[in-house]
Amino acid sequence: MQIRQALGCKALLLLMVVTAVLAGCSRINLAYRNLNLLIPWSLNDYLDMNRDQQNRFRERLREHLSWHCRTQLPSYLDAIERMQLQVRLGQLDEAALRAHAQDAKQAIQAIAIEITPTTAQLLSDLDDKQVRELNESLDDDRREREEKYLEPPLAQQIRERSERMQERVEHWMGSTSAAQRQRIFEWSHTLGEQNRLWLGNRVHWQQALSDALTKRHEAGFEERIARLLQDRESFWTDEYRAAFTSTEQATIELIGDLYAMSDAGQRRHIDEQLEEMRKDLGSLDCLPASR
Repeated sequence: MQIRQALGCKALLLLMVVTAVLAGCSRINLAYRNLNLLIPWSLNDYLDMNRDQQNRFRERLREHLSWHCRTQLPSYLDAIERMQLQVRLGQLDEAALRAHAQDAKQAIQAIAIEITPTTAQLLSDLDDKQVRELNESLDDDRREREEKYLEPPLAQQIRERSERMQERVEHWMGSTSAAQRQRIFEWSHTLGEQNRLWLGNRVHWQQALSDALTKRHEAGFEERIARLLQDRESFWTDEYRAAFTSTEQATIELIGDLYAMSDAGQRRHIDEQLEEMRKDLGSLDCLPASR
């Protein structure tokens, strides 16, 4: 399973809860039950914690996962059921998709608020050697992503972005038609230099984190980490901010168009994928009894 992504919120704890659960494991509930094992492995890609740090982290992680399952997963299950009904009734339009996107943003924000104290404590406990290693890991991450996403010519970036999206779409819809594949390519072309904007914004956030770590023993450190996790938009670059709304709109329109172009078999495939996800997550023992 691919869990490693931006250090911002994800490798530093729990924003992977949403994406790791939905990232393609054969059994979603099995992945969720094992996040307490998977998350430390991901964190270790960036940071070598000592035994005491590992023990404190695992204890807090169990508490966060329990909180997430009890208080957040029920709303995820409700959202899946709403989407299933929209798919069956042919009502997965732009308004519905925008509402689902807003729900996802709120879910991520709730996790960010929940994990802020633990994240701040973990980072404040780092010694100078660990901070250097963390910064080196961030530099390695940046170079790897630049090589993969920026070094290829723009035409290749557009083609590869289209291929990645097609793979995601086919996971949910099954085989795509020629018209759907062309629509995906048009979307990718519309995004243009999105790779450069995204990576530039990512590096900007990581630099803000590195700057905050130099003051990890000073008053106000937790407030700085809270802003980094809970108010990420305030760290956006001007270029990324200017492009964000149009990129979000283009993606919502893409999904809506692909659904409008779908046939009965593809809609049935979407429904079956959602149903499998709903049953998997709904079988977790940590859910409230009312579920």
